[in-house]
Amino acid sequence: MMPGERSLAVARAALGVRFRLHGREVAGGLDCVGLAALAMRAEGFGGDVPIGYALRTGDGDAARRSIAAAGLVPAEDARPGDLLLVMAGPGQLHLAIAAEDGVVHADAQLRRVVERPGPIPWPVIGRWRPAKGG
Repeated sequence: MMPGERSLAVARAALGVRFRLHGREVAGGLDCVGLAALAMRAEGFGGDVPIGYALRTGDGDAARRSIAAAGLVPAEDARPGDLLLVMAGPGQLHLAIAAEDGVVHADAQLRRVVERPGPIPWPVIGRWRPAKGG
C-alpha cells in the first residue's frame, strides 16, 4: 500500500461508528481525535493522543503544537490519508482524514463517522502525516 492508503482504509472501516466525545475505541464510539488516532496508527504513528479537551476551542496554534508534539509532520502536498485540521465553525476546530474526493470524519451532529464527498466544506488550517508515512 502507498503511504496514506492504510490510514484512509482504516478511517473508512469506521464508517457508521457512533460519535462519542473523547471516544477512542470503535466498539465504544469515536470522536474526531479518536478517529484521527486510529487512522494515523495504521501508518505507524505511535504518538500520544490528547485527552480532556473541550468540544469547542479556537486555539489553532495549540492544536498545531499538540499535533507536532505527537510526532506528525506537516504535509506540503495533498494526499488521501492526510490528517486535516479544519475550522468547522466559530471556535470549533475539527480533525478529518483526507479522501480522494472529500473527507472521513466523526460528525457530532450526525452522531457517527461519515464520509463527506466533494470539496472540503471548512477552511483547512493544517495538514499532517506520520513521518514514516512518507
